Amino acid sequence: MEVFLGLGGNVGDTAAAFRSAFRSLAAFLRDARISSFYRTRPRYLEDQPPFLNAVVIGRTFLGPRELLAAVQGVEAGHGRDRSREIRKGPRTLDIDILLYGDAVLDLPDLVVPHPGLPERLFALVPLLELAPGLVDPRTDRPFAELAAALPDQGIYLEGEAGL
Repeated sequence: MEVFLGLGGNVGDTAAAFRSAFRSLAAFLRDARISSFYRTRPRYLEDQPPFLNAVVIGRTFLGPRELLAAVQGVEAGHGRDRSREIRKGPRTLDIDILLYGDAVLDLPDLVVPHPGLPERLFALVPLLELAPGLVDPRTDRPFAELAAALPDQGIYLEGEAGL
């Protein structure tokens, strides 16, 4: 199954964390690629440092919940402790399942496509870098169309992933 994972973080050396996380994700993602890195201003809790964001694409043999457990293990391995952080606040590494093929899932612990995706340029811009023609499986609208309709959210190209 082709999946897209959103990476974000704003504590410590986030670029190094992304590179390390990408290597960890390769354990369960075949043909994985990562977008450029983007610096973005915080959206929900504004009194914190800017975020670094990227998107990873790959193919997985894991089911949706298995994938969720695997990415949460990668987060924990990079210092994330959900029990000690402020929701939408600073974090070392956040990995969201943005898309799981063309599946539409509404499970108690996992919603796919990610519910925030249509309103978040920090996820849409790197997603579209990897797959410009991608369509939202929930609405059948092109993600490029959704992104074009959003106001400026302070997202800037930081550089290549260097992998």
